[in-house]
Amino acid sequence: MNNIVFEHVVKAYGKNVIVNDLNMEIREGERLILLGPSGCGKSTTLRMIAGLEDITSGSLHMRGQVVNNVACGDRGVSMVFQNYALFPHMTVKNNIIYGLKAHKMEAAEINRRLEEVLEMLQLKGLEDRKPKDLSGGQRQRVALARAVVKRSDYFLLDEPLSNLDAQLRLRARKELVKIHEMYRPTMVYVTHDQIEAMTVGQRVAIMYRGNMEMLDTPSHVYNMPASIFCARFIGSPSMNIISCQYENGNLSIGDQMIRLAPMWRPIADACPSGKYCVASAQNI
Repeated sequence: MNNIVFEHVVKAYGKNVIVNDLNMEIREGERLILLGPSGCGKSTTLRMIAGLEDITSGSLHMRGQVVNNVACGDRGVSMVFQNYALFPHMTVKNNIIYGLKAHKMEAAEINRRLEEVLEMLQLKGLEDRKPKDLSGGQRQRVALARAVVKRSDYFLLDEPLSNLDAQLRLRARKELVKIHEMYRPTMVYVTHDQIEAMTVGQRVAIMYRGNMEMLDTPSHVYNMPASIFCARFIGSPSMNIISCQYENGNLSIGDQMIRLAPMWRPIADACPSGKYCVASAQNI
C-alpha cells in the first residue's frame, strides 16, 4: 500500500520542537492537505516525507516499511517547491525530463511522457525557452510537469500556487485535481490558504504550533471544528468565540443569563467545571 503513517514523530532543533508527537495516516491515493499558519510545522512535515529532513524520534512508514533512514531518492516521491526550483540554465524540456534521464529511462519512453505532460499542462511551444523567459504561471506549470512526468507513488506540493495571481490559482487548482484523478498518486499538499484546502483536499489536517489539531473532511472541518483554534482559523469571517459559565440549566455570558434549551442540558451537564465556549458563525 502506498500510504504514509506517522507514529509519534517528533522533529526538533535542539530544544525548539517544530513537530510534536505527530500520529497520522495518509491513505493511499488520497489528496490530503496540511493546513495551518506560518511556522506551524506543515512544511517540515512534508519535508520529512520527502526525506529532506531527518526525524528526531518516532517512525515514518511508507509502503509498510520504516523509512527514517531511507535516502530521498529511494522513496519514490515527486515534489513541487514553493519557489519552483527550476534549473535556470536548462530549457523547459530539459527541466522536465532531467529526473527521467538521471534514472536512465529509455529515450522513447521519455519522449512519450514529455509529450503527454506538455499537452496536459499547456506548455506546447515553450519547450526551448529557459525559465527567465517564462511568466510565473508558466514556471509553475513547468515545475508541476517535472513532478508529474515521474509518475511517482507520492506527489508532494509545498505551497506551489502562492506566487500566482487569483485567476491562475483557480485554474491551477483545477489542473492539480485533474492530474490526481488521472494518476491517483498519494498526494500531500501544504498550504495556509483555506480556500485551496477546502477545494482541493479530500481530507484536511489542521496544524498549530507543531501539533495536529484536527484531521477530517473539509465539510467536518468547517461545520464541526475540533478546537477553538480550528473554529477561529476556518471560515471568513471566522467564528466568534465567547466564554460562558453553565449552572442549573442557565448560561451566564457577562451580565446576561440565558436559559438553555432542554435538549442541550445533558451535554452541558457533562462538564463538571461548567466552563464553556459559545461559538457563533456570524458577527454579533
